[in-house]
Formats: sequence, structure tokens, C-alpha cells
Amino acid sequence: MRFTVLTLFPEMIEQGFQTSITGRAMEKGLLSLRCINFRAYSDGGNGYVDDYPYGGGAGMVLQAPPIYRAYQAAVGDGPRPRLVYMTPQGRVFNQGLAQELAKEEELYILCGHYEGVDERVLEEIATDRISIGDYVLTGGELPALVLMDAVARMVPGVLSNQESGGEESFMNGLLEYPQYTRPEVFMDRPVPEILKSGHHARIARWRRNESLRRTWEVRPELLEEVELDKADREYLDSLRE
Repeated sequence: MRFTVLTLFPEMIEQGFQTSITGRAMEKGLLSLRCINFRAYSDGGNGYVDDYPYGGGAGMVLQAPPIYRAYQAAVGDGPRPRLVYMTPQGRVFNQGLAQELAKEEELYILCGHYEGVDERVLEEIATDRISIGDYVLTGGELPALVLMDAVARMVPGVLSNQESGGEESFMNGLLEYPQYTRPEVFMDRPVPEILKSGHHARIARWRRNESLRRTWEVRPELLEEVELDKADREYLDSLRE
């Protein structure tokens, strides 16, 4: 999968993405990254890409022409790509959306700054507007990295053990169960005996119950969308009682 990021701070994206799991996936050729600094496409090469907003108000707005020229240079004569604009005004990013975006061969991302981007260029090039939460950051680079990391993990081969992504939080609609490793006792807290029993069916049931419990305690609204069997419903009833 190829990521193309339109940004004023390409080094921020490159340094964040070229490390750890995503960095190793790039070395294997499973992922690729291209960052384009649209400041290089400013009018007359003067470096200015923002201006005062029409109608007045605080702050500055990113101009349409530099962004559009950078986009055109990147796309060339090829088909119009899927381009995500990172904005608090977009639909909230979740695991389902990450899985959807991971099906794309190439994904473009536009990182905004200041008071935002001239709406006209967004209408021209953006296919999606996505938010990582109901808060505001200084720019779109951190949200872009969050989205890229979540999407990249869905690309086959990126995780060393693809199954390791199958039981994580939100993959089945629930929060993930707690995890343990050695030592068996830490600060007088032992590993649950069931996990050392070797009884796979009972361990699976315990993990399912722990996922249900954690979801019920922290994100109960998620349970409305999860398909529950009889054992799940009985366990949830016991929690409520």
C-alpha cells in the first residue's frame, strides 16, 4: 500500500512512520510513503501558502492553489485517488473505517493547519473528511499518523503474526481482554489460574467474558452493535445484577 501525504511538515510524517512495525513493513516493500510539501507549490515560489479569511476572523487559512498544484503534480495523468482530509469536522475514525481504507492500493492524506483549508480545494480533491476525535490539534500530521498506523496494520503481511490483530480491541466489536506474561507473580498479583490451565475452551470463554466486562464498564454503547450468544447475555446479566 502506498501513502501520499500533502503536508507542510514532511519530516514529522517520515520520522513517525519509518520506525517500528511500519518501518519494517516499508523495508519489506509492503508499504511505501511519499510526502509532498505543498509550500514548494506556493505562488511564484514565495513560500507563502496561507492568507487572511474572507469575512474576517482570527487566524489564517491555507490557500487552495498551492495545495491543488501539489495534488496535480502527484497525481499526474493517473486516476483520481482517494484523498482523506484530516479535520475535527469529519466522521470519527474507527476500526471499521481503517479496514475499509486498507483495501485501497493508494491513499492520499491532506494535513491542514491554522484555521483550516480553503473549502474550494477540498470540494475539488477530498473524497473523505475524517476526525480522530472531538478535540483540536495544531495540525493534521499527528491525526494522519494515527490513521496511517491503524490502516497499515490491516495490510496483509505488515504484522509479523497476522492473527495478533484479530483479537484486539474493536476487531470483534468489543474491547480486548487483559493480557499477562511472566513473571507469574508481580507485586503480589498473580496471573489468573485459568490462563495457566491449558484448557483452551475455558480460556477462550474467560477471555470473552473479560472483553464483555471491560466493554460494559468502559464503553457500554458498543454492546448495542455486538452479536451476543446465550452465554454472553447470561454473563452480562450477572454483571448488571
